[in-house]
Amino acid sequence: MPITDNTRGALQMTAAMIISGTVGWFVLAAGVSPRAAVFWRCLFGALAMLAVCGWLGQLRRGLLSRRQAGLCVLGGVALALNWTLLFGAYGHASISVATIVYHTQPFMLVALGALCFKEKPGARKLACLALAFGGLAAIVAGRPAAALHAGGSFATGVALALGAAFFYAIAAIIAKGLKGVPPHLIVLIQLLIGAALMSPSAALPDQPRAWGLLVAIGVVHTGLMSTLLYSALQKTATSLIGVLSFIYPIVAMLVDALAFDQRMNAIQIAGAALILLSAAAMNRPARAGGPAEADVDRQS
Repeated sequence: MPITDNTRGALQMTAAMIISGTVGWFVLAAGVSPRAAVFWRCLFGALAMLAVCGWLGQLRRGLLSRRQAGLCVLGGVALALNWTLLFGAYGHASISVATIVYHTQPFMLVALGALCFKEKPGARKLACLALAFGGLAAIVAGRPAAALHAGGSFATGVALALGAAFFYAIAAIIAKGLKGVPPHLIVLIQLLIGAALMSPSAALPDQPRAWGLLVAIGVVHTGLMSTLLYSALQKTATSLIGVLSFIYPIVAMLVDALAFDQRMNAIQIAGAALILLSAAAMNRPARAGGPAEADVDRQS
């Protein structure tokens, strides 16, 4: 029985989300600063995407206007800041909490859409926003007695994850002006900008093992994951994409528990469920005949 495009896309989306959910372990195990981790991710990821773009014939002139090139640069800055803050959050609030808080991205997009494009969120999105805020409050209220590292600040980790979500939302807003540009080319340019921006922090790892981890972050968690994700988005039904995106935080929580013995307590799990369910409701298509609300871009 032949595999349909939707099934193939679902498998690619699943693989992309599983890969995304393991990035936190690779970052912490590499033992470098968040800024250095972002530099090496951008550098090795750019090399991988350069090969992909060359294979797809996307390295020719005329694919970008000056305005689009400028937007790619701004998006690269936002993406680099997004990763830097998220990687920093891992060491303060744990991979699980940082990943769940990071999934407030859709609500950041709603707020930016209202400010930048005068988009009215509607009653459903406002209700989802209120529920997600309650979930965030539950995660903060249920903070553990000790952070992942000695002297770590749980509140700092939550703030860093929120900052990461904000800069992701900025990158997503910028991406709205890049329709028609090959997505792999966008990622390549953004990674080159990120590498240039973080080059002052390009400290060499102390351990040989760290090199393998950093190469994996760039090639697997960036190059391969982006290729799988973009391919899946072209084949998979939107409703299924929304469901499969939950694999990312679930895998992150499992990795956190198995690798670092970091487990969310009951209050935090309830808060996480509120955030994720609110995000799912936020992206649920409007019922036929009802008012359609603006879609929210998602990225793993």
